[in-house]
Amino acid sequence: MSVVSPNLRTRVRGIATPIAVAMGKLGLTPNGLTLIGFGIAIVAAARAGLQDWTLAGILVVVGGVFDLFDGGLARATGTTSKLGAFMDSVFDRWGEGVIYIGIAFGCVNQFPVGAALSTAALASAFMVSYARAKSEGLGFTEGTGMAAVGLAPREVRIVILTVGLILAGALGGVYSVSNGALALSAALGLITVLATITVIQRISHVLRQPIPEEHS
Repeated sequence: MSVVSPNLRTRVRGIATPIAVAMGKLGLTPNGLTLIGFGIAIVAAARAGLQDWTLAGILVVVGGVFDLFDGGLARATGTTSKLGAFMDSVFDRWGEGVIYIGIAFGCVNQFPVGAALSTAALASAFMVSYARAKSEGLGFTEGTGMAAVGLAPREVRIVILTVGLILAGALGGVYSVSNGALALSAALGLITVLATITVIQRISHVLRQPIPEEHS
């Protein structure tokens, strides 16, 4: 079970679709929006690496919002495709990973514990995505909505990370045991714990599914 229910996802997508359509009228394509979101993630990572924590947090959430637009535009224009879904998934994961690397780089000298926590959050977050991709690829979760399984899907991780980054900036940055360092550590630690629980939940979900038939 996830805090982001299918109904909530549907409502949010309904809000994002008119904005996505407006972007489409400007000449942007779904894949173009995917690449813009990835570009924003790269900039967010760079700002985190430079210890500009508040701006990094704002860019993280802006990049996350773009994840709604590419799919919304594709559905609204009838241009959904397996290639588009592949691009969306790959660049979403890539963008998230780049951000954690940027945070680790920004912490490594003044606050190495933060760098370690960012690496742990990165590993746990990637396992969430891998568990879903592998289970769906093997046919275990067809039609069961693996995206709705677990406490910390990507949307939840983005919110937690955004709050942690903005607080880190507002509280004076990260050094030693500053309030900013504690805020960022709390966010990264929470992501690590919740993402690990999510992986366990998804494994448990797969174990309860019937074994798919192999096709020769």
